Amino acid sequence: MLTTSLLHELITASALRAPDSPALTFGGTTLTYRQLDDQVAGLASGFVALGLDRGERVGIYLDKRIETVVASFAAARAGGAFVPVNPILKPEQVGHILHDCNARVLVTSPERLPFIAEALAHCHDLRHVVLTAPLGKPVALPAINIAQWADLLATPVRAGHRIIDTDLLSILYTSGSTGRPKGVVLSHRNMVAGAKSVARYLGNNPDDTLIAALPLSFDAGFSQLTTAFHSGARVVLLNYLLPQDVLKAVIREKVTGLTAVPPLYIQLAQLNWPATVTDHLRYFANTGGRMPLETLKALRAHLPRTRPFLMYGLTEAFRATYLPPDEADRRPDSIGKAIPDAEVLVLREDGSECAPNEPGELVQRGAHVAMGYWNDPEKTAERFKPLPANAPGRQTGLVLPEIAVFSGDTVRRDEDGFLYFIGRRDEMMKTSGYRVSPTEVEEILYATGMVGECVAFGIPHPALGQAICVIATAKEGQPLDAVALQAECRQRMPAYMVPASIEVREGPLPRNPNGKIDRKTLSTDFQTASKAAQ
Repeated sequence: MLTTSLLHELITASALRAPDSPALTFGGTTLTYRQLDDQVAGLASGFVALGLDRGERVGIYLDKRIETVVASFAAARAGGAFVPVNPILKPEQVGHILHDCNARVLVTSPERLPFIAEALAHCHDLRHVVLTAPLGKPVALPAINIAQWADLLATPVRAGHRIIDTDLLSILYTSGSTGRPKGVVLSHRNMVAGAKSVARYLGNNPDDTLIAALPLSFDAGFSQLTTAFHSGARVVLLNYLLPQDVLKAVIREKVTGLTAVPPLYIQLAQLNWPATVTDHLRYFANTGGRMPLETLKALRAHLPRTRPFLMYGLTEAFRATYLPPDEADRRPDSIGKAIPDAEVLVLREDGSECAPNEPGELVQRGAHVAMGYWNDPEKTAERFKPLPANAPGRQTGLVLPEIAVFSGDTVRRDEDGFLYFIGRRDEMMKTSGYRVSPTEVEEILYATGMVGECVAFGIPHPALGQAICVIATAKEGQPLDAVALQAECRQRMPAYMVPASIEVREGPLPRNPNGKIDRKTLSTDFQTASKAAQ
């Protein structure tokens, strides 16, 4: 039995156990584990033949398709590091990422290359572009070699570079909602440990079919591949336009595990789910923010035999916590406890542990903690710090420091050890002397049953410090009256929490590249429009 400590070994191990089992489906094509492993091995040899050195970066700018998966695992097998670029990004953003990570190779399609060709001129380390198919028209790329996917796949077998589990594996760029996206550096150990932990509590097995609806550039999206391949399960790749597309794919492919972010679940909860879906959909998992309680109730009504997993994670540690389904009725607003093989602490600013129900910063330690931010020592020092000597888990005789990730998220832990998300420090609103979490405001708005989607944020106010503002959309087929919604807020909220302004817009609200509602952009646009109107 092959031990799996490196990312590409997840596929190889499953290919050795069950070579003819289905591994990856896209459209009408399904690869078995043997076929997938062979393609990964072939492309890895091709990367080595191109001269890819140990740890050099391979950018991947594609939608979800078989080549995207093969290129990611082949870069790992060759000894390089893959950098998945969200396919919805604009040329300037793509160029920034490829320049920032010093990409040596780029894998893309002939349709996408002309779109970003100008931006590639600034990527001085880029030497090779690998195309999934031949170009229809020539594209001028001075000093850059154009290679064909089929040619690399047919390269005679070559061994990759020697690598160990703590070596660089991938750089995942955050969505950039607070400025330029930061590249989170992950090792083989980070991703493999994450795969094993998540598969363990989700109970993934060879009979599972998981759907990859989230971007593969998002840690939770790529996790669908790693958990499935570790378990010998099948993954269905889905590029969707509408939430109905996701539901149709779940039904068509008889999906057993669905992972998504709250904005998508809010839309899915409003659809008509056939009663038969719950016969095969074993679980649904939420990540990327707190799921509104009303949305959770609606999904559970649609899926009475499907187990809900409420999760919390940060790219800087891949995964962090989950709430066991058996606790969903008692603690639907909890993010649960630490995942297997990780420890999550709630610490004060002096590094000491918070008392039960005392708000503090979520700090994570263990094999999942990333290697910092690529080429950014200042931001790395802000988020990745030595664990304080008085923190749980540290012994006085230990001399070397242990680096933990300080999330910047405020949470509390109850007497039974369950964690509750309060808010991001940089998003907390300060109004009338109170600190208010936007998620708390949004939760109450969803509980009214009047809104489809909503986002809350604070804007500067001379008397209040910050005024709470809300942008909301109506539920499909139901009008939304801002005055009536504000009156409902007065009934449900203390006076300091009642929004000073509610703006009703047509939905859906804009998302960031990871599919979350883009609070930062909405806040900025709202303030700009307010100033222009004065």
